Amino acid sequence: MIRSTWGDWFVREEIEGADPGDGVIVWYLGCNGFVLRSQSTTLYIDPYFGAGDPPNIIRMIPVPLSPADATDCEAVLVTHEHIDHMHPPSYSPLVNDLSADLHAPAASYESPDYDGDLEVPDERRNEIAAGDDFEVGDFTVHVRGANDPDAIEPVSYVVEHDAGTFFHGGDSRPAEAFEAVGAEFDLDVGALAFGSVGEIYKPELGRGERTRWYMDENQVIEAANQLGLDRLVPSHHDMWQGVGADPKVLHEHAASHEYPRVIEPPHVGCSFRLSTPGIRRIGALGGE
Repeated sequence: MIRSTWGDWFVREEIEGADPGDGVIVWYLGCNGFVLRSQSTTLYIDPYFGAGDPPNIIRMIPVPLSPADATDCEAVLVTHEHIDHMHPPSYSPLVNDLSADLHAPAASYESPDYDGDLEVPDERRNEIAAGDDFEVGDFTVHVRGANDPDAIEPVSYVVEHDAGTFFHGGDSRPAEAFEAVGAEFDLDVGALAFGSVGEIYKPELGRGERTRWYMDENQVIEAANQLGLDRLVPSHHDMWQGVGADPKVLHEHAASHEYPRVIEPPHVGCSFRLSTPGIRRIGALGGE
């Protein structure tokens, strides 16, 4: 059972208590998780509230919410089969208690990095693939390609709303598919996974092993230019002991490139609007 570090106030007061008006507010959940909320619809993308797999993979950030405390969710979008993206304890209360639809690639259902019941009723299970498009409330979701060499069937998502367009690249590296996405859509904000080469403890070896996870500084900026991102939100850099990264260094790498126009590194729990630049710290929405 997932236990939130912050109790239930964050999901009840900060997320579900916010008024998006005619726009969209997005919260960063840490790892590669985001919540998008309009006046009528709430989407979770890659929610993960697990602890990792200590001592191999160790979570370094708070668990901001327990999904059992959520009361609003129309759909959960999953980018690929890895446990920190396709995690039944994190999405099950949303799917089973709130009747949210789960959208994930076939490999996420067939070969998940999870031992146990996926806890998805047949009527809530949706297999998606690159090229698909579907509606969830007042959002239009476009499934597009990705390049994650560690995943079986990775996808990316473009989420469109009248207020703006959000891109989620999963754990992808730069990709030819991103150039097609950049040509097809005018992206306001994009989340790209930023990491490093570091030491991850391997119990079978009895020692650490050098491991590369996610994109380095140059790859993040390359991907942002492929996509033509106005605003870049770096994600995943805060999650695991041993492969953390400092997103402030991205400003130097982006200085001589056309994109991204703005880099906005969030902390866990921070939010932003699709239509307005700027990261809002916890509690700031109460003044809007």
